[in-house]
Amino acid sequence: MINPLLYTDGYKVDHRRQYPEGTTLVYSNWTPRKSRVEHIDEVVFFGLQYFIKKYIIEEFNQNFFSKPKDEVVRAYKRRIDNYLGPNSVGTEHIEALHDLGYIPMIIKALPEGVTVPIRVPMFVMYNTKPEFFWLTNYFETLVSTTIWMPCNSATIALQYRKILDKYASETSSMPEFVDWQGHDFSMRGMAGLEAAMMSAAGHLLSFTGTDTIPTIDFLEQYYNADSDKELIGGSVAATEHSVMCMGTNSEEQETFKRLITEVYPGGIVSIVSDTWDLWKVLTEYLPNLKDEVMARDGKVVIRPDSGDPVDIICGNPDATSDYERKGVIELLWDTFGGAKNEKGYKELDGHIGAIYGDSITLDRATRICERLKNKGFASTNVVLGIGSFTYQYNTRDTFGFAMKATYGEVEGTGREIYKDPITDDGTKKSAKGLIKIGYKGDSYELIDQTTWEEANTGALRKVFEDGALLIDESLSEIRRKVKEASHRN
Repeated sequence: MINPLLYTDGYKVDHRRQYPEGTTLVYSNWTPRKSRVEHIDEVVFFGLQYFIKKYIIEEFNQNFFSKPKDEVVRAYKRRIDNYLGPNSVGTEHIEALHDLGYIPMIIKALPEGVTVPIRVPMFVMYNTKPEFFWLTNYFETLVSTTIWMPCNSATIALQYRKILDKYASETSSMPEFVDWQGHDFSMRGMAGLEAAMMSAAGHLLSFTGTDTIPTIDFLEQYYNADSDKELIGGSVAATEHSVMCMGTNSEEQETFKRLITEVYPGGIVSIVSDTWDLWKVLTEYLPNLKDEVMARDGKVVIRPDSGDPVDIICGNPDATSDYERKGVIELLWDTFGGAKNEKGYKELDGHIGAIYGDSITLDRATRICERLKNKGFASTNVVLGIGSFTYQYNTRDTFGFAMKATYGEVEGTGREIYKDPITDDGTKKSAKGLIKIGYKGDSYELIDQTTWEEANTGALRKVFEDGALLIDESLSEIRRKVKEASHRN
């Protein structure tokens, strides 16, 4: 058990005494301040409800308010004393919060799932009781470490969705397949289980394919999803290299045959195919097993896992061998055929398909779809496994997230506060004063330096107040908002 008041940066613990004497209110906001990803100027808002339920309610109720006060205070004092050495942080404020029995805070937020322009706040929070002014920015660290990743991953997943939707609309007879075309492969490469679940949940706002099983429970517990009534996330049977290796190189064709005729005589099965020689699998083993593949009630999915994904899938025009010039999709077409759709693009026979899940990026996804299109193939002939190369190679700075105070009250008088470092490029320049989020077409705009009356209007909704969650959003509603965003240019 860890006291949740210790889920913070060390320098936070004594800011209470550093504020001006008579401070009674601190009002802060959470904002993406800068995009470091080309062509992205709006960020999906996602993760606040998890933060509130998990930390502000569950953690504080279980590990703070429900524990004996002397036990909580003693543990807090021990940690701070051991950490700082001789200090005057004190424990009276900790005792007072325990006596109160809830977190005295208001959080007002945009709806989760909407896309928010850079430099427009997603939510604001401020204390409701004057003696707890110190709590607002005390939460900055916990807010930040929890919320930036689901926002990042939901935003990046949306970009994949836009790319795949675009090419499916141009080349495919089944654009609905895009729900499954972006598949989350990231779990093993994420920074721990919580990061994996939060990131995968962001992915599932735009897709239904995932190998991160615990994110389904995450969405049921924190976002009112129900896997008995809706498709939260799913996958198919699939092999790994150890399976193929154990079958031995010399018996690889027999391993394929056993898998598709005995272990999985029906349904979808994905078989990793580059353990040794991908091209031999495509030009020898699969032609030899064509009858068995075509006789199945289901699809055999070929999974290459190494090399340049664009060249492997689409073919390398500079290669010396015929099979490398053709690539996976064309070689599968040569063996299994298919049909041209009404848009004039080739779609593989439904008994065969392909997935590639190594080092996929937004740029590579675009190039794969474009090169398939140029070769006359529908983009939906391949599924892309989107892994930690996409979702873990990001930071809080990817979209410049920060929680900053813009207003406070001292001795009953309001103070508009802001930061604008002279040595900065403008990224760290904050809003000023009380904040209203107005509507600008189908998007949002920041209006700062408002009155309380103005700040209580606009798009921000009160989602939490004094220990209680006031709005409890569902995965289905959040997905609906993200889908609307995916259809906008």
